Formats: sequence, structure tokens, C-alpha cells
Amino acid sequence: MKIFTPPMELSDIIRNRYSVRDFKSTPVEKNTILQIMETARMAPSAVNFQPWHFIVVRKPDLLSKLHACYDRSWFKKAPVIIIACADHSQSWKRAADGKDSADIDIAIAIDHLTLKATELGLGTCWVCNFDVYSCAELVKLPHYIEPIALIPLGYANNKEPEKKRKPLEEIVHFDGFTK
Repeated sequence: MKIFTPPMELSDIIRNRYSVRDFKSTPVEKNTILQIMETARMAPSAVNFQPWHFIVVRKPDLLSKLHACYDRSWFKKAPVIIIACADHSQSWKRAADGKDSADIDIAIAIDHLTLKATELGLGTCWVCNFDVYSCAELVKLPHYIEPIALIPLGYANNKEPEKKRKPLEEIVHFDGFTK
């Protein structure tokens, strides 16, 4: 007999999400990955240009090559790595100063992705300190598409560490900046 468990509230998903750095070897089902990617696809972007591409890496030989872009033992345990890329040829640029919104847009999509993964019982971590050039070459990205983050994805093998967050009074300012 299957017991109904109500879905998590968004605030619970946000509280439960953390950077996982210890993964089980359990494979992640393709349908689960597609659910996560569908949530990323629904993210808002500047002028709805959706300047993103996601490369889902599951094959052991490609994962092994990708590990060289970020050589950490915990990273090598993730059964899936998603390369989140920004397409600078498709992103909106602000007229006043040329600010490219691609980084902001992909960050929103990644956040959607990580929250959906949490809802589905998976763990993720944003990795931005990696060999961007080797990564781009490995997956044959054109020059206008930039790998922004590597997102290891899998089932967490550890418990959530205590989160340290600044108090609201330190980060929220009403009607102007105050110190």
C-alpha cells in the first residue's frame, strides 16, 4: 500500500537545499533528470531570450574527462554533472552600459534546477571554480557559449550541514542603504 506524502512547500525546499559534496553511486534516472531540466527551462530570463544550454553528462568516460576540469575527490563521486552554459549570442544586453544578462539568466535557471532536485530528493552543488577552457573544449562549445557552472547531481550520502546565514537586519534595507 502506497502512503501519500504531500509535496514539500517551497519554503521547505529552500531550507532543505544545501551544497552536497558527498554522493552515493546510485544512478539518477533519465526521467528524473528531465523533470529537473524542465523546471530549469521554465525559469524567467531578460526579455524571455532564454540564453542557456545544459549539457547533461552521464557517460563514465566523459565524466572522467570532465573531472580533470575540477579535480576534487568528492566531485568525482557524482553520477551526473550538468554543465550550465550561457549563450552570449542570444542574451539581452542593457542599452545604457552593455551589461550582458546571460550570467543572471543562467543563475536563475540553475537555482530552479537545484530546488527541483532538492524536491525530488537529490543533491547538487554549484561549482564555478573550474577550468572553463578545458570544459568548453571537451564538449565542443562554440566561442559564444560559455560554461558558467558545473552542477554535480546525485543522491546525497551525508546529512545537511548547519547553515550559517546573516541575520535579516544585516542584509535588508528599507528606503535606502543604511549601515
